[in-house]
Amino acid sequence: MKTNATLPLDIKLMNGVASALFGVLVLVLLGAALAYVQRLPLFAIRGVTVTGDVSHYNAISLRANVMPRLQGTFFTLDLHAARQVFETMPWVRQAVVKRDFPNRLKVQLQEHQAVAFWGVEGDARLVNSFGEVFEANLGELEQDDLPRLSGPEGQSARVLAMLNTLQPHLAQLELTLEQLELTPRGGWRAQLDAGTVLELGSGSTDELLARLERFLKTVTQATSRYNRSVEQLASVDLRHVDGYAIRLNGVSTVESGDVKKVIQGNR
Repeated sequence: MKTNATLPLDIKLMNGVASALFGVLVLVLLGAALAYVQRLPLFAIRGVTVTGDVSHYNAISLRANVMPRLQGTFFTLDLHAARQVFETMPWVRQAVVKRDFPNRLKVQLQEHQAVAFWGVEGDARLVNSFGEVFEANLGELEQDDLPRLSGPEGQSARVLAMLNTLQPHLAQLELTLEQLELTPRGGWRAQLDAGTVLELGSGSTDELLARLERFLKTVTQATSRYNRSVEQLASVDLRHVDGYAIRLNGVSTVESGDVKKVIQGNR
């Protein structure tokens, strides 16, 4: 019986090195071929399919504004970077970007839903339904009678929450908040659609609501004493411990005045 002769060690090493080099060469060639294919014009991004709650953008406008800023092909495009590009568009709050073979993108957009203006009169910033401040073209607003909110930076969500808390109570007398401000010292000041300035003071939400409810329950009786309506209130100060102060347009205790202050206690 014959047995195969054992190969010398140096021959084994040479065969192993040759196999390894061949494997490396195959991988290099495959990598080069893959890199070449990835950059073929066939896979250049040519279109965008847009879905989501979109009212300010469509595929045509996005193609014109976003496509020139995208880098790469279907295979090489950085989706995270692409998402950031879409989210720089003024009305876009969030974007989800996916590849659509062979040369398109699927983009799901969530737009800002403007619920208020932010800042002083003339400020172009807006507040969305999440209480986030953003900037956009005010000429594209679907409604321009939004309330105006203001306060320290970073407090927009808190101010919006207070607006949503107070408004249902004011609606009992068909009153609407037109402006709401959180002052640097933590006090709250509002203006109603009739022009009435409302000083709410500081404190917890429950404390503010207690003052407001006290006012709403008795203000009609207080204004009727002077043959005036609630809409004719010039200002209301709820910061008093046992009541509130009102100023009425057209009511005066002096000849040259045009307002009168009344302290209205608990009833």
